[in-house]
Amino acid sequence: MPKIFAATNPEISEREKRNMECSRKIASQGMVLLENRGALPLKETGKIALFGNGARRTVKGGTGSGDVNSRFVVNVEQGLEEAGFTVTTKAWMDRYDQAVNDARRTYFLGIKEALEKEGRAAVMRLFTEPFQAPGIIPVTEEDVRSADTDTAVFVIARNSGEGKDRSAGAGDFELYEEEKAAVKLLAERFENLVVVLNVGGVIDTSWLKSAEGVGAVLLMSQAGNIGGYALADVLTGKVVPSGHLTTTWAKNYLDYPMAADFSYKNGDLDDEYYKEGIFVGYRYFDTFGIEPSYPFGYGLSYTDFSVRTLSAEADEKEISVKVEVKNTGESYSGREVVQVYVSAPAGRLEKPYQELAAYKKTKELAPGETQELTISFPTERMASYNVEKASWVLEAGTYYIRVGVNSRATHIAAAVVLDQEAVTEKLSNRLPLDCEMDELSADGAVPYTYEGEDAEKKEAVRLPISAGKIPCREAVYHTGNEELPKSTRTDVITMDQVRAGEASLDELVSQLTVEQMAELCVGTARGGMGGESVIGAASALCPGAAGDTTSIMIEDRNVRNMILADGPAGLRLSRYFVADSQGNIVPGTGDSPMPDMDELKGMMGMEDKKTELPEDAVTYYQYCTAIPIATLLAQTWDVEAVEAAGDIVGEEMNELGVTLWLAPGMNIHRNPLCGRNFEYYSEDPLVSGMCAAADTLGVQKHAGVGTTIKHFAFNNQEDNRMHVSAHIGERAIREIYLKGFEIAVKYAQPMSIMTSYNLINGTHTANSRDLLTAIARDEWGFKGMVMTDWGTTGGIEMNPGQTHRYGCSSAAGCVAAGNDLTMPGSQNDVDEIIRSVGAAEGEAAYPITLGDLQACAKRILNIILQSSAYADAVPYAVPYAASRGKHVDISAFQW
Repeated sequence: MPKIFAATNPEISEREKRNMECSRKIASQGMVLLENRGALPLKETGKIALFGNGARRTVKGGTGSGDVNSRFVVNVEQGLEEAGFTVTTKAWMDRYDQAVNDARRTYFLGIKEALEKEGRAAVMRLFTEPFQAPGIIPVTEEDVRSADTDTAVFVIARNSGEGKDRSAGAGDFELYEEEKAAVKLLAERFENLVVVLNVGGVIDTSWLKSAEGVGAVLLMSQAGNIGGYALADVLTGKVVPSGHLTTTWAKNYLDYPMAADFSYKNGDLDDEYYKEGIFVGYRYFDTFGIEPSYPFGYGLSYTDFSVRTLSAEADEKEISVKVEVKNTGESYSGREVVQVYVSAPAGRLEKPYQELAAYKKTKELAPGETQELTISFPTERMASYNVEKASWVLEAGTYYIRVGVNSRATHIAAAVVLDQEAVTEKLSNRLPLDCEMDELSADGAVPYTYEGEDAEKKEAVRLPISAGKIPCREAVYHTGNEELPKSTRTDVITMDQVRAGEASLDELVSQLTVEQMAELCVGTARGGMGGESVIGAASALCPGAAGDTTSIMIEDRNVRNMILADGPAGLRLSRYFVADSQGNIVPGTGDSPMPDMDELKGMMGMEDKKTELPEDAVTYYQYCTAIPIATLLAQTWDVEAVEAAGDIVGEEMNELGVTLWLAPGMNIHRNPLCGRNFEYYSEDPLVSGMCAAADTLGVQKHAGVGTTIKHFAFNNQEDNRMHVSAHIGERAIREIYLKGFEIAVKYAQPMSIMTSYNLINGTHTANSRDLLTAIARDEWGFKGMVMTDWGTTGGIEMNPGQTHRYGCSSAAGCVAAGNDLTMPGSQNDVDEIIRSVGAAEGEAAYPITLGDLQACAKRILNIILQSSAYADAVPYAVPYAASRGKHVDISAFQW
């Protein structure tokens, strides 16, 4: 009898209340105060005027698989009212609601017409042509007069998501002219005007910064389903803002490197050339002396702090600085973020002006209170990748250690002097550039500087270290997968026997047929891939979940299913569904995990064919918490807060029977127009890696559940995401785009990795043995399993009728590369794997050996062994097969 984990009581649970309260606290810690001219905190409750497209239609998080279908969303209007304010501009918001409703109806009529012409493939337009809310309606003099207050809040909202990159124009990166006109009027008519940015990524703030009468600008970000309450906490001073930016906010879009060539901007969606090399984000702005609107690491508070370096120490293994932080304000307690950067010497390798090496956030400090922080990082973190030597190297010279509160407010704390070049790790180049490409050079660039920097360099305490004492590792690469010896046992080995130590996993795998292993290595979706499967309805076991692993060996070997669920801001499941008393789910009875799908059906009369319910029908409920988006989590600069967010998700996974969370996303904010930047943490790999590790530790403290860090790797654009080849030099690959993944693997050992749709230097990531086996497993020691993104081998076409330079990846190529599981699966995937086993060169696109297939099957089974599919599961061990039930404490990987 199938087991259903969902609740039968529709009332809000204690778990929901507890997790939403935790989410509220986390959200308030990641909001960033960008400007404050005395308008915040709001001095008293009472009447307040509220305008802007995010006032009532507040965006909790982005679209696509990044969405979470929560029980409800608290908007800004509701948050202010709960805090005791009386909102006096409801008439304006009612008019804007009507304008949006009219626009949505027109939009869905267009989708309906496309469906009638193109069939189900047109559903993908919900991704590639997502609904964009209209520009705001005018704010009139009558709206201002009837507000009857001297305080106004104007909320600017933006949304984006999977399958479509953002626009650099008005209404997205830039402000609508109507928004500028409204802000100008409100600034003239109200004594206090606060502008709130309800955005998932960077927008152009240059006009706002110069607009007269704007009293404060607060980056709310997208704060989850309880975000309205969290915002009110910050606006009223109940919570003092302590968030800091994790991405550079430029004055102009074209200030970003290679901005004119990003994605669709140059007309070439098939090939993306990363000509900026290592100069991404603040590494570019600081090195080339370009002044940003707001620098990386920036954030204000309602109070002030002083940061003073007390001492610094260095040896061949660790660099350490001791810092004193004091709250120098008189009225508010608060928290500060101390950031430590390194300026490395430019030898044969060019170096950025500075790179983040470590950070820490203080406790809440009362006025006048001080705290000493010791911030340490491994000496080898200062190394750069030398492609000619295929090694991480520390070049001889002086490494300046800088301490500050953002990338444009650092001061030199010490000078670490290395006597000669040291190699910290010997590797081999694995992802060579497949074309000629001139990378950006800093030769001749005039970097950012500040008054007194030269004097600081001269006066800095010198800390000598010796290259001869710096340890060096050398990678040992896996050369192939040998076929497992055939078990001599005649009984059918079960997972219960393996779990009890009565048989080995190798013995079980050796008994499996090629057909059984091919089924195991492919998800359970079969037949045509409809749009609803793509958006997260491919699970037969948990409505709304993204997919399942096979059930063909449950009866004879007790190989249980794993249930996999999106998205990066919480679990994306159907909120309700119906099953009979035997646990059989009744098809068509649940809502879609993507709200637009239900709205499309409801508004256009396209509801699923009504299913006759059995007499013993039971309605089940799966209400999940929409936590803040990844960028907001990172903006807390607090790994404990990020771990708490993971803890929320891990608890809900256990409650609802989900084994693997298809998150966190951790690609780099290379360009602000990437449609999924909200799902990712930062432009900086250290911040990205630490956040993903913390998130993973929070999830994996719960029994038998785990994370799936994604998209591995180089998923930095959404337009033509399934067919674009990213052309990147190996130094940038390793220092910028893979470093965060490396940190997450080494610190937290996630259960799984998800490959990306794109190609890297001409090879699909899902089919790259160099990426998945040589780098992730051999170099980093990854012990989990690897899966594809949904439909990477075909069956999904984001833009029907479009031709592409590069095709889809291969299921057999996945096995050859060490990509263990192809999702959501198709019969073609299974058949291709079977045909390719033992094939000679030329007989199959990707000939694979029996050993290759066994290796993939074994890694999947190793995760299933430790999963919540079994009642006695415990928190994830690394690895089960090696420890034979002696579970390893992965908290030892913490920083």
